Amino acid sequence: MSEICCGLRVGQDVPDFKIETFEPTKGDFGEISLETLKADKKWTILFFYPAAFTFV
Repeated sequence: MSEICCGLRVGQDVPDFKIETFEPTKGDFGEISLETLKADKKWTILFFYPAAFTFV
């Protein structure tokens, strides 16, 4: 039986995404996409930690 998983594995490409960001030095919101980061040749670290920044 094969295991079905929707996560990424080492070596797989991350799908493009856009997220809303807050730039504290400017005090303003903006948007960034993985496509933009790749075009600018920026290193990017993605992490997901459920409930890490939620208020309880």
